[in-house]
Amino acid sequence: MKELQYLEIISKTLDDSSLLGNDCAFLQDFNLFITQDTLAEGVHFNLNTTTPYQLGQKAVNVNLSDLAAALAKPLYITVSLSLPSGIDSNFIQDFYKGINKSCEQYGITVAGGDLTGAEKKLVISICAIGKKVFDIDVSRHFSKPGDVIVTTGSHGDSAAGLKLLTQDVYKPEYLINRHLIPYPRLLQSTILAQILQKYDIKQLSIMDTSDGLGDAVFKLSKCSGFEFEIDYDSLPVSDDIKRLFPFEYKDMALWGGEDFELLFTVPEKIYNKLDKDKFIRIGNVSDKPFSETNKIYLEYKDKVFKHFEEA
Repeated sequence: MKELQYLEIISKTLDDSSLLGNDCAFLQDFNLFITQDTLAEGVHFNLNTTTPYQLGQKAVNVNLSDLAAALAKPLYITVSLSLPSGIDSNFIQDFYKGINKSCEQYGITVAGGDLTGAEKKLVISICAIGKKVFDIDVSRHFSKPGDVIVTTGSHGDSAAGLKLLTQDVYKPEYLINRHLIPYPRLLQSTILAQILQKYDIKQLSIMDTSDGLGDAVFKLSKCSGFEFEIDYDSLPVSDDIKRLFPFEYKDMALWGGEDFELLFTVPEKIYNKLDKDKFIRIGNVSDKPFSETNKIYLEYKDKVFKHFEEA
């Protein structure tokens, strides 16, 4: 729980924390969204299981996932690297080839960054900037009782891929790739935004599932103030994960993290307009107030991905 504690300290310390709390900050004066994610060696990646090229793509794509959760059009990134002495020029070239691959794929441009030394481990920090193109306000606070809880794809894939890699198993390949090179759900984000705009829906409660589906359910529920009723049997999990990890797949789906899907809530009439193959219903927002005794909160304390070592 240290991350939440640190975020609370930061919010209370700053004179103005009004732009904090969502996947991206919206800079209204410029009609831009901005976000920043950091990947630390040993926490978010292992150089024994990923190539520099794959790492470059992942570093970009995890930031674009935040822009997808803002319904934004990606424009620019800046790239900052803290490099230990063991990193050579071939690593840098291959890493930036991966960066370039994602830039070409999503129509974005590298607009600068920073290079500095590091004592032992590689740290990557990317800032991504996107444009607001839909007249829809996004936040984690807009869920309402009766809303349908929806996600965009299967969960647990990345956690399963990582587990397979640590066991020197390289199949099924798509599970490995889901861990090494996640893909931001920008297309699904655009489809959703177009439907919301068509039916004049001006607010959307949404975030990505970078720290796990359970984490996203917990945070949207807490921010809205209402309890989320989840149908745990309806969670989208691949058949391969159920086969390979029959006793672990539910925890992988909820708490594995790094699937980078979207989680959002919409009125029933909007959900009925969505493609059910791409947008999966997993529950409803109830009229019960959020409580720290609910199932998700109790599991969150023990199982959510921890960015910091617990004391």
